[in-house]
Amino acid sequence: MDPVSLAILQSWDFRLEVLVLILLAGVVFTRGWKRLHGAENKRSDKWRFMAYWSGLLILVLSLVSPIDVLGGQLFAMHMFQHLLLIMIVPPLLLLANPFPFLVWGLPKSLRTAIGRWLRPDAPFRQGLAALTRPNWAWFAFVVFFIGWHDPNAYNAALQYEWVHDLEHLTFFFPAVVFWWQIIPAAPRLRKPMLPGLQIAFLGSVIPVNMLIGIALAFAQTPVYTHYIGVPRLWGLSVMQDQMLAGTMMWIPGSMMYLVAVLVLVARFLKTEKDQAAPLRIAEETR
Repeated sequence: MDPVSLAILQSWDFRLEVLVLILLAGVVFTRGWKRLHGAENKRSDKWRFMAYWSGLLILVLSLVSPIDVLGGQLFAMHMFQHLLLIMIVPPLLLLANPFPFLVWGLPKSLRTAIGRWLRPDAPFRQGLAALTRPNWAWFAFVVFFIGWHDPNAYNAALQYEWVHDLEHLTFFFPAVVFWWQIIPAAPRLRKPMLPGLQIAFLGSVIPVNMLIGIALAFAQTPVYTHYIGVPRLWGLSVMQDQMLAGTMMWIPGSMMYLVAVLVLVARFLKTEKDQAAPLRIAEETR
């Protein structure tokens, strides 16, 4: 292995605050999991446990591994990091339905307080429900997604660590709220969207993702000047790196949304088929 590649693979940014928060989220979840499942440890729910810890592990890798270090040198690696934060980690965490386990992993006094905050008439619950409505979730997700691809904002994120942290936070948490509209995880603050609306809601971000990816892939000049002044790695020029990053967003990124849409369509068709089956059987037995 060449010295540059070896140095990069050994470049881990072990940020204590990030590791402590993620480890705490894992410990609280596991404690709550053991409390709720007890000795039963239902096999049917083990996949939730695995999904949650997989999400946390990928989150750690995206934030403190060489992926993060390389993001300052290669646009394509920074794009890969963002895809993990937006399209991979949030669905994995939500598929685990972590809220009940996190609550039961907390001390009793905190569980009681959270119970009060989430009563149907509690102002906190009503405010949270208002802030996480589908229209606001879509708007926040799209605005931050587009906004951080502005050259000035993107360059600032690569230049200042606190801006970079803000970028990641405003990618990740709006993405969690966005995917929450599709994946019915607790706390359930409203009735779930109808299947047709879910499909439209998720599908509507595909053109946004594709257009930005295409614009980056076919740009004739460097969009983000930060990458002009850094050492080039593995023989990739600035323009090749930019084309790779744009293509990554355009094709694999859009495919992730498309696969999720197809899953929703398949689930909707199965539900329709299951509901129609008793009626069809009744008609045949007349």
